[in-house]
Amino acid sequence: MKSLHRLLALVSAPLLIATTALPAESKAPAPALKTAAAPSVTATVTWHLQIETGQGTGTPTFTFKQDGEILSGQYKGMFGEAPVTGTLKGAAITFSVKVKAQDQDMTITYTGTIEGDTMKGKVGFGDAGDGTFTGKRSAN
Repeated sequence: MKSLHRLLALVSAPLLIATTALPAESKAPAPALKTAAAPSVTATVTWHLQIETGQGTGTPTFTFKQDGEILSGQYKGMFGEAPVTGTLKGAAITFSVKVKAQDQDMTITYTGTIEGDTMKGKVGFGDAGDGTFTGKRSAN
C-alpha cells in the first residue's frame, strides 16, 4: 500500500506542478458600465416662437433653464410676463404658463419636439382654443 501511495505521489506531483505553472487564463477586463450621457437635446436658452391660431398670431419669447428633464423659466409676450414650468424628455418638450387674459386666469400649454435649433408643436389655450407653434433658439 505504501508503494501505491508513493507511486501516486510521484505521478501527481509533476501534474500538480505543471498545472500550477501554467499561465492563468487571460480574461479581458469587464466592459466599463456606461454612464448616463448628458441629454443630447437641451432647451436652455431663449426661444422665439411664432404662434398660429384661428384668432390670430403671436410671437412670445421663452427663456428656459434645465435641470435634467425639468424646465423652468420665463415667458414674455402679449399677456405680459410669467413663470414657465415644463419637462424635456428626449426631444419631447412640454411646458405651460399661467397668464391673465381679459381678466380671466388661463393656462397656456405647449407640447412639441426640439430638433437642433428649432422647436414645433401644438399650443392649447384652455377653453379658448388651440393652435400650432414653431420656434427658433436664440443665438446667444
